[in-house]
Amino acid sequence: MIHSDGFRALDRQECLRLLGEVPVGRVVYTRQALPAVLPVNFTLDPDGAVVLRTSAGSDLVRAVDGVVVAFEADDFHAGRRSGWSVVVTGRAAVVTDPAEHERLLRTGPRSWMPLRDGVFVRIESEMVAGRELAAVGAGP
Repeated sequence: MIHSDGFRALDRQECLRLLGEVPVGRVVYTRQALPAVLPVNFTLDPDGAVVLRTSAGSDLVRAVDGVVVAFEADDFHAGRRSGWSVVVTGRAAVVTDPAEHERLLRTGPRSWMPLRDGVFVRIESEMVAGRELAAVGAGP
C-alpha cells in the first residue's frame, strides 16, 4: 500500500530481491565511538546474508568482526522522483570456516580494490526493512 506521502513499506522478500539487484551498498558501524559509513561492493548469499570482501588487516574488519552493524543499499531515479532503500541489521563476522571461505571464493563478491590477504565478512540479515518512494506529484 502506498501512503499519501508516496512511501510504501517493503516486505523482507522484496527487500532481499532488491538488494540482489545492486552491486554497492554502505556498511554503517562504529569507529572510535563515532558513527562511520563505508561504501562497499557486495553480494547477497542465498540465506539473505550480505557478504563483502576486504583485507584481513583492514580497519573495517577490526571494527565490525563480532558486532552488530547496519548495511544500506538503494537505487533512486531523481528525474522520476522514485526509488527504494533497504537496511539490513545484524551481526557481522569474518568467515573463518575453510569450506565456507572456498565456497565464497567461487560465489562471493570480487573486491573492486586489489587485495593481497582478502577475507569475507558476512552480515546476518537479522532485521530487514525497506521503503519504496513512488512519485506522488510532478511539482518542483
